[in-house]
Amino acid sequence: MDFLNGAKRTHMCGDLRAKDIDNQVTVMGFVAKYRNLGNLMFIDLRDRTGIVQVAFDDSCDASVFEKATTVRNEYVLCVSGKVRSRGGNINANMPTGEVEILASDLKILSEAEITPFVITEDVKAGENLRLKYRYLDLRRNYLQSKLIMRDKITRVVRNYMGDNGFLEIETPFLGKSTPEGARDYLVPSRIHQGEFYALPQSPQIYKQLLMIAGMDRYYQIARCFRDEDLRSNRQPEFSQIDMEMSYVEEPEQVMEIAEGLIREVFRQCKGMELDEHIRRIPYEVAMNKWGSDKPDTRFGLEIHDLSNIVKGCGFSVFDGAIEQGGSVRAINAKGLCSKMTRKDVDGFGEFVKSYGAKGLAYAMYKPDGITSSFFKYLSDEVKESIAKELGAEQGDVIFVVADKNKVVLDSLGALRCHLADKYELYDKSVYDVLWVVDFPLLEYSEEDGRYYAVHHPFTSAKIEDLPLLDTDPLKVRANAYDLVINGQEAGGGSIRIHDCKMQQKLFSILGFSSEDIAARFGFFVDAFRYGTPPHGGLAFGLDRLVMLITGTDNIKDVIAFPKVQNASCLMTDAPSRVEDKQLQELAITVPPEEKE
Repeated sequence: MDFLNGAKRTHMCGDLRAKDIDNQVTVMGFVAKYRNLGNLMFIDLRDRTGIVQVAFDDSCDASVFEKATTVRNEYVLCVSGKVRSRGGNINANMPTGEVEILASDLKILSEAEITPFVITEDVKAGENLRLKYRYLDLRRNYLQSKLIMRDKITRVVRNYMGDNGFLEIETPFLGKSTPEGARDYLVPSRIHQGEFYALPQSPQIYKQLLMIAGMDRYYQIARCFRDEDLRSNRQPEFSQIDMEMSYVEEPEQVMEIAEGLIREVFRQCKGMELDEHIRRIPYEVAMNKWGSDKPDTRFGLEIHDLSNIVKGCGFSVFDGAIEQGGSVRAINAKGLCSKMTRKDVDGFGEFVKSYGAKGLAYAMYKPDGITSSFFKYLSDEVKESIAKELGAEQGDVIFVVADKNKVVLDSLGALRCHLADKYELYDKSVYDVLWVVDFPLLEYSEEDGRYYAVHHPFTSAKIEDLPLLDTDPLKVRANAYDLVINGQEAGGGSIRIHDCKMQQKLFSILGFSSEDIAARFGFFVDAFRYGTPPHGGLAFGLDRLVMLITGTDNIKDVIAFPKVQNASCLMTDAPSRVEDKQLQELAITVPPEEKE
């Protein structure tokens, strides 16, 4: 093993071009590939900027050439030499493909054993193996480029927020547990035995306290934690671009700042200009038209309500759903009849069952007639009205779900996206950016017999809906807004309650007793007594934003050291057992580990 002995890198591997020919350079990196041709040897040297070819021939010092023959993949090298043209051997697939370095000196800084998988861009190893050796997988340009983009996005965020008068302020990791929604990660206290801190699910309370403290405009790249069952593209620890601002009462005031930030991110990081005015879609319209509060509108397949058309039609499935307060709704998969087999249609029926639907009715408008699972129960008049409503014609397939409204909308909303992906109904290079506004403030849980906040219990109601809090709470709209990009929630926020009595009232509607309020939020409610500016804010999911910008559908690609589905780390084996001494200091007893 060699030492640098004063050698300093002059260039990154991926930065060398024809303009550098005849220059003496020193580069450092990992061996991506080596080729020994007897009296000629080539090494592809890789760092985070790319790969450059290094040549060793008979013009090299004999000891340098001999050392080069001992090099293997993933050795760490320091190479000095002169940049020269590759002549007729240009590699057009590499940014550095016009040049190579003729080595004059070689230092082997570290040797490497054979890696558990070959580190190439088209790596064949499974994800679990790559996560176990994440530090090796991260040597690939595919992942490095996404982390580099993540860094670029956060720098744009910091510059934009600073330019708009926001202060970057850190809030605590160790705070009070205020369970409402996802489970907290708890941290036992050694000093206060039997008591626990909670890791923040978001900085929500702290950032509102900063407004009460007079900080006026706050932001933070905040680390957040949620102990919940993981779904696709969720992580137990994640980052968000968090902001809050004082003296705002209308959502538009916060949305304007947020839009400006997203425009700047797309401009600087994607080279794209977003539409001058980002659409605002009311929650009710989004749900009824696309079956989702985060609609993807890059393709059609809009949902149509057939309830009035089929009401009293005599088909028990439709009639029963309507009589029980539900609905009958449908989508038209235009032009897809020839691409769908009966097996495909049956598969779609199974797909919607995972969203609570009991089944999926269909009608395929084939050239030789209509094949349907339900048309035989309907009159010609009803069938014609359905076709007219949906614009159905030869070559189309219509899908119908009849059930409770939530089940119908969830099922068809998911099915339309599933069909769009399966049959490639949209241009993936297009960005569909929109706001969803006018969310309901509350939702009611039949199971728990109580109201829950749709966003969080600090969200204010629209002023014109305040009287409904006493008479019909479910009709109250929130001063809330979500930014949606390509059918994914990129960020969300609201204007907050800033009146102590109104906050107490909402807590009461949510079923919190005075004791509950004092125990969970006492310090927060007390702060309202000393003057609270009207304020509002928003948080963007940084991980999801990086996913959208870099075009990956796997959240693990944009996080350096992610967890897997069961919230464990395959690389470090976390979580793991700890020493008994540590548990004794915390006054914690755990069941003995079972032996196999």
